[in-house]
Amino acid sequence: MKITASMVKELRQKTGAGMMDCKKALQEVDGDLEKAVTYLRKKGIASAAKKAGRETSQGLVEAYIHPGSQVGVLVEVNCETDFVARTDEFKDFVHDVAMHIAAMNPMVVSADELDEAVLDAEREIYRAQGESEGKPPEIVEKIVEGRIAKFKKEVALLDQPFVKNPDETIGDLLKAKIGSLGENMSIRRFARFQVGA
Repeated sequence: MKITASMVKELRQKTGAGMMDCKKALQEVDGDLEKAVTYLRKKGIASAAKKAGRETSQGLVEAYIHPGSQVGVLVEVNCETDFVARTDEFKDFVHDVAMHIAAMNPMVVSADELDEAVLDAEREIYRAQGESEGKPPEIVEKIVEGRIAKFKKEVALLDQPFVKNPDETIGDLLKAKIGSLGENMSIRRFARFQVGA
């Protein structure tokens, strides 16, 4: 199948990947746009894994104030070079992360940052709920661990479904940006402020 410039442009708009990467992806999947998106995402994830060990000492701090001025967010996202930090694609990504934090109120960047005391408190709540329902102890423990796994995904930023596209997590979006920008990136920290909270 002949790959046209309009096909490449459409894929580029959908994924943010480079023109040559888009053309190659379309050639690999015989012009199927959806398969090309999947191909590029897989490539981006593989590319992100290779870059994971590289130092991220540049980046941006974004301040986002939600309309109505009741919620505000500061977030620091790091990359390898100042050059990438100044690109519109990186700036848009950082803004999207800040907006997502305002909307979804995560507790931590990554689930492994969760304090054991918080997890133990949640386990006690889930255990009490299971026992009050009269479930056998071995079933209660399975329920507790299942709910803890769900809790971690709900409160860890990287595991949350992206507010603009619930089909991908913030972690998936980060890996895709690493692939398209060609540098390791990390969401280092954030603070969320809410009036009265």
